[in-house]
Amino acid sequence: MLTTSASVRFTVWTNAMLTGACDPDTAAHRILGDDVGHHVAGLAGHPDPATLPVALNLLRAAGTTQAHLALPVPGDPIGLAGPPAFNEAALETGEAVVLTGPEIGLVPAYVGPSVQWSVLPAASPVPADFGEADRGLRMALIDAAESLAALEVAKWKPEVADALIDIRKIGRGDSDTLAPGYEPRAVKTAATARRCLAIADAALEDDGAAVTGAEADARRRALLELAAAARRALVAACAPPVRA
Repeated sequence: MLTTSASVRFTVWTNAMLTGACDPDTAAHRILGDDVGHHVAGLAGHPDPATLPVALNLLRAAGTTQAHLALPVPGDPIGLAGPPAFNEAALETGEAVVLTGPEIGLVPAYVGPSVQWSVLPAASPVPADFGEADRGLRMALIDAAESLAALEVAKWKPEVADALIDIRKIGRGDSDTLAPGYEPRAVKTAATARRCLAIADAALEDDGAAVTGAEADARRRALLELAAAARRALVAACAPPVRA
């Protein structure tokens, strides 16, 4: 689920490190989260997979100035700017991190409670317009309201109903917030985007209260549009904070 994706954590805590808001060890600890371990393979001058603290120091030494989040899906390659090999790998996973300076991208592979990052050449994306993405999310929420209000949790699978309870906690815990240096409005938008992604993810597993095929299709379209707007808003919220 993207609400807890490693790429979100890697992006915001790398940016915090690069702006001096935290040290590499703290950034590595926060990127790790509840995972057992992270390793980064393919870094220049380091033939073996590197642990997070080593990788972050190497990336900073390599001239990294910014980290950008990518949350692409087929038809909506948000955060990607090429080349094709990187785009394909990121699309397959649905998430990635692009680093300005060395112009490389990191694509995660989840292996149980661990994450293996692969390094590929990548171009830095055009910065997302935060205001536009935030407005787009608000409009998508309004458009999807009727469909979401029509959901009948009792008709869902028990595990989906349980997921809805967990959704209310997203963005409230210390591990879910953005890193130091991000403005309050970015933190708020990121939390809203995460909740919307979680709602859409859970709701799309079931047709909810839809009775006819047409109703189910309309509901699915509304949820997909909400998810798309939430991905764009999350990418924009996690963009490198402006240095004072």
